[in-house]
Amino acid sequence: MVPRTRVGAVEVMALTETGVCDHVSRAWRENRGGSIVTANVDIVRAASRDPALAALVAEAELVVADGMPVVWAARLAGRPVPARVTGASLLFSLSERAAREGRSVFLLGGEPGVPDAAGRALAERYPGLCVAGAYAPPLGFDTDPGGMRETVEKVAAATPDLVLVGLGFPKQERTIAALRPHLPNAWYIGCGAAIPMAAGQFRRAPEGLQRLGGEWVFRLLLEPRRLARRYLREDAPFALTLLAGALRDRLQGR
Repeated sequence: MVPRTRVGAVEVMALTETGVCDHVSRAWRENRGGSIVTANVDIVRAASRDPALAALVAEAELVVADGMPVVWAARLAGRPVPARVTGASLLFSLSERAAREGRSVFLLGGEPGVPDAAGRALAERYPGLCVAGAYAPPLGFDTDPGGMRETVEKVAAATPDLVLVGLGFPKQERTIAALRPHLPNAWYIGCGAAIPMAAGQFRRAPEGLQRLGGEWVFRLLLEPRRLARRYLREDAPFALTLLAGALRDRLQGR
Protein backbone atom coordinates (compact mmCIF):
# COMPACT_ATOMS: atom_id res chain seq x y z
CA MET A 1 0.00 0.00 0.00
CA VAL A 2 1.47 3.34 -1.05
CA PRO A 3 1.39 5.92 1.80
CA ARG A 4 -0.94 8.86 1.19
CA THR A 5 -0.89 12.41 2.49
CA ARG A 6 -3.92 14.69 2.52
CA VAL A 7 -3.22 18.10 1.04
CA GLY A 8 -6.35 20.22 0.99
CA ALA A 9 -9.11 17.99 -0.40
CA VAL A 10 -6.66 15.73 -2.26
CA GLU A 11 -4.74 12.66 -1.11
CA VAL A 12 -1.32 12.56 -2.79
CA MET A 13 0.79 9.41 -2.85
CA ALA A 14 4.38 9.02 -1.73
CA LEU A 15 5.72 8.01 -5.14
CA THR A 16 8.74 8.99 -7.20
CA GLU A 17 8.63 9.34 -10.97
CA THR A 18 10.35 5.97 -11.33
CA GLY A 19 7.84 4.48 -8.90
CA VAL A 20 4.96 5.68 -11.08
CA CYS A 21 6.54 4.14 -14.20
CA ASP A 22 7.18 0.86 -12.37
CA HIS A 23 3.56 0.76 -11.19
CA VAL A 24 2.29 1.29 -14.75
CA SER A 25 4.65 -1.38 -16.11
CA ARG A 26 3.38 -3.94 -13.61
CA ALA A 27 -0.22 -3.05 -14.41
CA TRP A 28 0.39 -3.46 -18.15
CA ARG A 29 1.81 -6.94 -17.57
CA GLU A 30 -1.24 -7.83 -15.49
CA ASN A 31 -3.70 -6.29 -18.01
CA ARG A 32 -4.85 -3.68 -15.50
CA GLY A 33 -5.63 -0.16 -16.55
CA GLY A 34 -5.70 3.02 -14.53
CA SER A 35 -5.31 6.76 -14.48
CA ILE A 36 -2.90 9.29 -13.02
CA VAL A 37 -3.68 12.76 -11.68
CA THR A 38 -0.74 15.14 -11.33
CA ALA A 39 -2.05 17.36 -8.53
CA ASN A 40 -0.67 20.89 -8.71
CA VAL A 41 -1.88 23.88 -6.68
CA ASP A 42 -4.55 24.70 -9.27
CA ILE A 43 -6.03 21.19 -9.05
CA VAL A 44 -5.88 21.11 -5.24
CA ARG A 45 -7.54 24.54 -5.09
CA ALA A 46 -10.35 23.49 -7.43
CA ALA A 47 -10.90 20.19 -5.61
CA SER A 48 -10.93 21.94 -2.22
CA ARG A 49 -13.76 24.21 -3.39
CA ASP A 50 -15.85 21.66 -5.28
CA PRO A 51 -16.62 18.20 -3.79
CA ALA A 52 -17.48 16.88 -7.26
CA LEU A 53 -13.97 17.72 -8.48
CA ALA A 54 -12.45 16.18 -5.34
CA ALA A 55 -14.38 12.99 -6.14
CA LEU A 56 -13.13 13.11 -9.73
CA VAL A 57 -9.52 13.25 -8.52
CA ALA A 58 -10.16 10.42 -6.04
CA GLU A 59 -11.21 8.12 -8.88
CA ALA A 60 -7.62 7.96 -10.13
CA GLU A 61 -5.40 5.01 -9.20
CA LEU A 62 -2.41 7.30 -8.72
CA VAL A 63 -2.37 10.91 -7.50
CA VAL A 64 1.06 12.52 -7.32
CA ALA A 65 2.34 15.92 -6.18
CA ASP A 66 2.91 18.14 -9.20
CA GLY A 67 3.88 21.49 -7.75
CA MET A 68 6.32 22.39 -5.01
CA PRO A 69 3.67 24.00 -2.76
CA VAL A 70 1.94 20.60 -2.65
CA VAL A 71 5.26 18.96 -1.71
CA TRP A 72 5.95 21.65 0.91
CA ALA A 73 2.48 21.30 2.41
CA ALA A 74 3.01 17.55 2.83
CA ARG A 75 6.36 18.19 4.52
CA LEU A 76 4.93 20.85 6.84
CA ALA A 77 2.16 18.42 7.80
CA GLY A 78 4.84 15.91 8.83
CA ARG A 79 3.85 13.36 6.19
CA PRO A 80 6.29 14.13 3.35
CA VAL A 81 6.17 12.82 -0.19
CA PRO A 82 9.57 11.89 -1.69
CA ALA A 83 9.60 14.28 -4.62
CA ARG A 84 7.67 16.42 -7.03
CA VAL A 85 6.31 14.33 -9.92
CA THR A 86 5.14 16.45 -12.85
CA GLY A 87 2.98 15.68 -15.83
CA ALA A 88 5.61 17.35 -18.02
CA SER A 89 8.21 14.82 -16.86
CA LEU A 90 5.91 11.80 -16.83
CA LEU A 91 4.98 12.37 -20.48
CA PHE A 92 8.59 11.57 -21.34
CA SER A 93 9.35 8.88 -18.77
CA LEU A 94 6.15 6.95 -19.47
CA SER A 95 6.73 7.24 -23.23
CA GLU A 96 10.25 5.90 -22.72
CA ARG A 97 8.86 3.00 -20.68
CA ALA A 98 6.24 2.33 -23.35
CA ALA A 99 8.94 2.21 -26.05
CA ARG A 100 11.02 -0.18 -23.97
CA GLU A 101 8.07 -2.52 -23.41
CA GLY A 102 6.58 -2.39 -26.90
CA ARG A 103 3.53 -0.39 -25.84
CA SER A 104 1.68 2.27 -27.83
CA VAL A 105 0.72 5.82 -26.96
CA PHE A 106 -1.99 8.25 -28.05
CA LEU A 107 -1.67 12.03 -27.66
CA LEU A 108 -4.91 13.90 -27.01
CA GLY A 109 -5.07 17.67 -26.65
CA GLY A 110 -3.53 20.92 -27.80
CA GLU A 111 -4.10 23.09 -30.83
CA PRO A 112 -4.48 21.46 -34.27
CA GLY A 113 -1.20 19.90 -35.35
CA VAL A 114 0.38 20.09 -31.90
CA PRO A 115 -0.32 16.51 -30.70
CA ASP A 116 0.91 15.19 -34.07
CA ALA A 117 4.14 17.18 -33.69
CA ALA A 118 4.55 15.93 -30.13
CA GLY A 119 4.05 12.35 -31.30
CA ARG A 120 6.75 12.73 -33.94
CA ALA A 121 9.13 14.24 -31.39
CA LEU A 122 8.55 11.39 -28.94
CA ALA A 123 8.98 8.73 -31.64
CA GLU A 124 12.27 10.34 -32.67
CA ARG A 125 13.45 10.59 -29.08
CA TYR A 126 12.49 7.01 -28.17
CA PRO A 127 13.18 4.65 -31.09
CA GLY A 128 10.64 1.89 -31.27
CA LEU A 129 7.85 3.88 -29.67
CA CYS A 130 4.56 3.17 -31.39
CA VAL A 131 2.44 6.33 -31.64
CA ALA A 132 -1.04 4.93 -32.16
CA GLY A 133 -2.57 8.30 -32.90
CA ALA A 134 -2.94 11.98 -32.07
CA TYR A 135 -5.96 14.26 -31.96
CA ALA A 136 -6.71 17.88 -31.12
CA PRO A 137 -10.40 18.01 -30.15
CA PRO A 138 -12.28 21.17 -31.18
CA LEU A 139 -13.07 23.84 -28.62
CA GLY A 140 -16.17 22.90 -26.64
CA PHE A 141 -16.10 19.22 -27.59
CA ASP A 142 -16.55 18.23 -23.93
CA THR A 143 -19.93 19.98 -23.65
CA ASP A 144 -21.19 18.57 -26.95
CA PRO A 145 -22.31 14.93 -26.77
CA GLY A 146 -21.37 14.46 -30.42
CA GLY A 147 -17.94 16.01 -29.88
CA MET A 148 -17.16 13.84 -26.87
CA ARG A 149 -18.44 10.75 -28.67
CA GLU A 150 -16.21 11.45 -31.68
CA THR A 151 -13.20 11.96 -29.42
CA VAL A 152 -13.81 8.72 -27.54
CA GLU A 153 -14.29 6.82 -30.81
CA LYS A 154 -11.03 8.13 -32.27
CA VAL A 155 -9.00 7.10 -29.24
CA ALA A 156 -10.75 3.75 -28.77
CA ALA A 157 -10.23 2.82 -32.43
CA ALA A 158 -6.47 3.26 -32.01
CA THR A 159 -6.38 0.86 -28.98
CA PRO A 160 -3.38 2.53 -27.28
CA ASP A 161 -1.79 1.29 -24.07
CA LEU A 162 -1.10 4.81 -22.81
CA VAL A 163 -3.19 7.93 -23.42
CA LEU A 164 -1.53 11.29 -22.77
CA VAL A 165 -4.36 13.79 -22.21
CA GLY A 166 -3.41 17.46 -22.25
CA LEU A 167 -6.67 19.37 -21.92
CA GLY A 168 -6.32 21.07 -18.55
CA PHE A 169 -8.16 20.23 -15.35
CA PRO A 170 -10.94 19.17 -15.03
CA LYS A 171 -11.64 18.71 -18.74
CA GLN A 172 -8.87 16.14 -19.15
CA GLU A 173 -10.02 14.10 -16.14
CA ARG A 174 -13.63 14.14 -17.37
CA THR A 175 -12.47 13.01 -20.78
CA ILE A 176 -10.45 10.21 -19.18
CA ALA A 177 -13.57 9.12 -17.28
CA ALA A 178 -15.45 8.91 -20.59
CA LEU A 179 -12.64 6.92 -22.22
CA ARG A 180 -11.96 4.34 -19.55
CA PRO A 181 -15.01 2.09 -20.13
CA HIS A 182 -13.98 1.76 -23.79
CA LEU A 183 -10.30 1.00 -23.08
CA PRO A 184 -10.27 -0.45 -19.55
CA ASN A 185 -6.75 -1.90 -19.79
CA ALA A 186 -5.09 1.33 -20.92
CA TRP A 187 -3.37 3.88 -18.70
CA TYR A 188 -4.26 7.56 -18.79
CA ILE A 189 -2.50 10.64 -17.50
CA GLY A 190 -3.80 14.18 -17.40
CA CYS A 191 -0.65 16.07 -18.35
CA GLY A 192 -1.82 19.65 -18.92
CA ALA A 193 0.64 21.64 -21.02
CA ALA A 194 3.07 18.76 -21.48
CA ILE A 195 1.94 18.01 -25.05
CA PRO A 196 2.80 21.46 -26.46
CA MET A 197 6.04 21.30 -24.47
CA ALA A 198 6.92 18.00 -26.14
CA ALA A 199 6.02 19.54 -29.51
CA GLY A 200 8.52 22.33 -28.89
CA GLN A 201 5.98 25.16 -28.54
CA PHE A 202 7.74 26.30 -25.38
CA ARG A 203 10.31 24.92 -22.99
CA ARG A 204 10.32 24.19 -19.29
CA ALA A 205 12.04 26.29 -16.68
CA PRO A 206 15.70 25.55 -15.90
CA GLU A 207 16.10 22.65 -13.47
CA GLY A 208 17.43 24.88 -10.71
CA LEU A 209 14.33 27.07 -10.85
CA GLN A 210 12.14 23.96 -10.86
CA ARG A 211 13.80 22.69 -7.67
CA LEU A 212 13.25 26.04 -5.97
CA GLY A 213 9.55 25.95 -6.79
CA GLY A 214 9.78 28.80 -9.27
CA GLU A 215 8.62 27.09 -12.44
CA TRP A 216 5.33 28.98 -12.20
CA VAL A 217 7.26 32.27 -12.56
CA PHE A 218 8.85 31.00 -15.76
CA ARG A 219 5.46 29.94 -17.14
CA LEU A 220 3.95 33.28 -16.15
CA LEU A 221 6.65 35.14 -18.07
CA LEU A 222 5.95 32.98 -21.13
CA GLU A 223 2.15 33.35 -21.03
CA PRO A 224 1.30 36.38 -18.85
CA ARG A 225 -2.09 37.15 -20.39
CA ARG A 226 -3.36 33.60 -19.98
CA LEU A 227 -1.86 32.77 -16.59
CA ALA A 228 -1.61 36.01 -14.58
CA ARG A 229 -5.09 35.84 -13.07
CA ARG A 230 -4.88 32.15 -12.21
CA TYR A 231 -1.37 32.24 -10.77
CA LEU A 232 -1.40 35.58 -8.96
CA ARG A 233 -5.02 36.12 -7.89
CA GLU A 234 -6.12 32.52 -7.33
CA ASP A 235 -3.29 30.02 -6.88
CA ALA A 236 -0.76 32.11 -4.91
CA PRO A 237 -3.17 33.11 -2.09
CA PHE A 238 -4.49 29.54 -1.93
CA ALA A 239 -0.95 28.14 -1.73
CA LEU A 240 -0.19 30.35 1.27
CA THR A 241 -3.40 29.24 2.96
CA LEU A 242 -2.57 25.61 2.18
CA LEU A 243 0.91 25.88 3.73
CA ALA A 244 -0.38 27.69 6.81
CA GLY A 245 -3.07 25.06 7.30
CA ALA A 246 -0.57 22.21 6.99
CA LEU A 247 1.69 23.79 9.61
CA ARG A 248 -1.26 24.45 11.92
CA ASP A 249 -2.42 20.84 11.65
CA ARG A 250 1.05 19.58 12.52
CA LEU A 251 1.37 21.86 15.54
CA GLN A 252 -2.07 20.72 16.72
CA GLY A 253 -1.09 17.08 16.25
CA ARG A 254 -3.68 16.29 13.60
